[in-house]
Amino acid sequence: MDASVVASIYASTAIGVGIILAFAGLGSALGWALICSKYIEGISRQPELRPVLMGQMLFTGGLMEAFPMIVLGIAMWFALANPFVGALH
Repeated sequence: MDASVVASIYASTAIGVGIILAFAGLGSALGWALICSKYIEGISRQPELRPVLMGQMLFTGGLMEAFPMIVLGIAMWFALANPFVGALH
């Protein structure tokens, strides 16, 4: 196993992990923006439903926030226990 091949695999994996985490962060930010904008729109249409809408907004936001954490776990698996290097053996 050549050291330059292993270094190339680790470098490519690091770039891929960075791109994956960037898109997960962008998706999370856009998700929160959409959730909050619809929450404010709902309050402006029916102010008496504010407590119900707030609960639904926080629940939906919590579910949406789980996505970047799952992506972070997968990205750390690629970064720390790189399966591509193991495929060289």
